[in-house]
Formats: sequence, structure tokens, C-alpha cells
Amino acid sequence: MGRGRAKAKQTKVARELKYHSPNTDLTALQRELAASGKSDVDVDDDPVVDPDDDSDDEDNDPSWAMRRS
Repeated sequence: MGRGRAKAKQTKVARELKYHSPNTDLTALQRELAASGKSDVDVDDDPVVDPDDDSDDEDNDPSWAMRRS
């Protein structure tokens, strides 16, 4: 299928979705949204940083002075 035919098909599908929406069962949607009040996934966006942890600090490594001289 050429690019013109593919674009025409995409346009046709987009128009159908835009102007001919399917019937929505609003009561089922309401039940689903009410039931999903709690998330099953525990997302930790802010990792806890220990300010006393020097394991990744290269500045506290005394061997750097030896390498530069």
C-alpha cells in the first residue's frame, strides 16, 4: 500500500473516531473509577538521600591527590 492510500485510510479512521463516538456505558465507567481509588503500584519518585553517606563522594577519597601529582 502506498503512502497516499495509507494516509487516506488514517484520515478516514480519524474522522470516524472524531465524529462517530461509540455509545459509552457511563455507569460502568463510574463503577470502574470508584473501584480504582487505590493504586496497586507503589511509586517512589523521591528517593531518600542520606547526607552522611560518602560512598559516592570522590572528594573524600584521599587517593585523588596522589594521582594528580
